Amino acid sequence: QVQLVESGGGVVQPGGSLNLSCTNTGTYSRLNSMGWYRQAPGSQRESVAEISADGNANYADSVKGRFTIFRDGAKNTVFLQMNRMIPEDTAVYYCSATGRAITYWGQGTQVTVSS
Repeated sequence: QVQLVESGGGVVQPGGSLNLSCTNTGTYSRLNSMGWYRQAPGSQRESVAEISADGNANYADSVKGRFTIFRDGAKNTVFLQMNRMIPEDTAVYYCSATGRAITYWGQGTQVTVSS
């Protein structure tokens, strides 16, 4: 069983920073990739960043140089550090993880960038 629990969303001003975390509280721990997606109102869910089990990270072009994803493998936790945020980053952010060829999702956390 995989259960992803997210935390860290909120409101931030443009140019500010916010950190998200996601922990697998389930009993299955051999997760492969973990990552973050986001969905803005009226838009499709899009990939933000993902990180493999061995630490290789990929980012959407829109967040490269501003966001950093990292992972604590021992704790099955993935983090997203978001810097120099812009209003276009406003969305519900979802944690994802893959294991046994299944993609699991967190419940989502709202991130709002507004002055």
